[in-house]
Amino acid sequence: MHPAFQRANQWSRKVIGAAIEVHRLKGPGLLESIYEKCLMRELELQGIPARNQVVVPIEYKGFTFEEPLKLEVYVDNCLIAELKAVEQVLPIHKAQLLSYMKLLNTPIGLLINFHELKLADGIHRLMLPGANHETI
Repeated sequence: MHPAFQRANQWSRKVIGAAIEVHRLKGPGLLESIYEKCLMRELELQGIPARNQVVVPIEYKGFTFEEPLKLEVYVDNCLIAELKAVEQVLPIHKAQLLSYMKLLNTPIGLLINFHELKLADGIHRLMLPGANHETI
């Protein structure tokens, strides 16, 4: 099991609740940047440790460099929440989140599409392969 899986799993429930609160108050149809700012404020109010616009070290064949990635929400160094406000979540959106999860070794990622009338219909939970399995 990924060492941060349990912690990320607990945070994911709280982040989903915070996103639902933002959606309840703001509704669908706004820009992603608005939802990001509102969600960051909601997380702060709920005492959930989160940051955005994270600089990530990237290693490629012995060469390491830092690159600012547009992570909307990075919670407690164990959970990524990628926010969208689109008519349809595409496979590339999930692939992007999974790539971020791999780069940061983050066991759980949430793709939250605020465009939905009912936010629960726009929440996708991704896990790194093997993140929730015991190793022998």
